Amino acid sequence: MAHFAKLKVGNIVEQVIVVSNDIAITEQAGSDFINKLYNTRDVWKQTSYNNNIRKNFAGIGYQYDQTRDAFISPKPFNSWILNEDTCLWNAPVAMPIDDNKYSWNESTLTWDIVEV
Repeated sequence: MAHFAKLKVGNIVEQVIVVSNDIAITEQAGSDFINKLYNTRDVWKQTSYNNNIRKNFAGIGYQYDQTRDAFISPKPFNSWILNEDTCLWNAPVAMPIDDNKYSWNESTLTWDIVEV
């Protein structure tokens, strides 16, 4: 199955739907089918669960970046930095790798241990 993301103003993903691979033999064929089905002229971009198209699977609220040809999730914290290779957000400090659970503390720019 092929997945398509509907883009609204600002290239923000509004909806993601599935189209049969028999219909969506190309991205344009899939987009044309969807627009004919819904009688619209919306912009649809193909996305992929295994991330081999456009870096990341599109989700509602994600932005399509034309320059990078990638879907990018909303920035989780102001301090986080976009990894240009993966188009994923990274904390400015790496999360410790141990048996603890952590949450990001934006005010201190540190990882805090979460008590379970």
